[in-house]
Amino acid sequence: MRSLKECTVGIAGLGLMGGAIAKALREKCGVTKERLFACDKDIESLNAALSEGLIGKSFDTSNAGDMLSLCDIVILCLTPSAILCFLEQWKNCFKNGCLITDIAGTKENIALAAEKFLEHRKGGCIDFIPGHPMAGAEKSGFNNSALCNFNGKNYILTPIPRNKPENLEFLKNLITRMGFSRITQVTPSEHDRKIAFTSQLCHVIACALIDCESDTEITRFGGGSFEDLTRIAMLNAPMWTELFLQNRSALLDRINIFEQSLDEIKKMITNRETSLLEEKLSSIRDRRISMSSIK
Repeated sequence: MRSLKECTVGIAGLGLMGGAIAKALREKCGVTKERLFACDKDIESLNAALSEGLIGKSFDTSNAGDMLSLCDIVILCLTPSAILCFLEQWKNCFKNGCLITDIAGTKENIALAAEKFLEHRKGGCIDFIPGHPMAGAEKSGFNNSALCNFNGKNYILTPIPRNKPENLEFLKNLITRMGFSRITQVTPSEHDRKIAFTSQLCHVIACALIDCESDTEITRFGGGSFEDLTRIAMLNAPMWTELFLQNRSALLDRINIFEQSLDEIKKMITNRETSLLEEKLSSIRDRRISMSSIK
């Protein structure tokens, strides 16, 4: 892999995350606008990025192949299903020697697609390393990309056997330069199992909490807890619907376990089991503190 300053980078999907990654590449990694391209179906987002001087060239999705043929690094900032369609449509357009990665919130399906793609392109020195930045914002779209801060955030990589070690190290270095503080490398299946708890279940709970109250002025009684718990309910509905269903099995397992825990606490409150409830809450507090101490 050549040095980053010699690479042309292409971003497929210039929404919230695509825009945030573009800004991190420019501001923290030293990628010049002349070497940073983007394609998207939203022409307004592309024009905004051009007018800001963020990117050097823009491409409509119908001309994505023209961008791919020029890029040494391609970052797929699309939903899982859109990534699968994109790879199938443009599989013959990627530049030989290209390094590809993605940001999708599910990884088993993407890893399978990467294996299939690399088998198709064998001999072209192309590599595809699946990944997932653990960052975002409750608002979507390129115009809100400045709200997406990578500093100190986690990044998950799920390499596949075909990936080249030198490309994996290159990508890790790039991720670190963008501001992420901890990179965790796991299998795609472990990613999907754990992300069902730390991300998808949290969104389900936040949505259910809002769904059970119709009084929109109840926020007058908020003191921070409500706001912290429900911020993520202001989600991108189409994207999260896809993520919930893509990871359906693992997410349902987590929902079932959560319901068991909720029922246990509910029973203690119903039966006025003061000692048991206090003991339970103390145990939960201690576990949360131990989670915070993990480095």
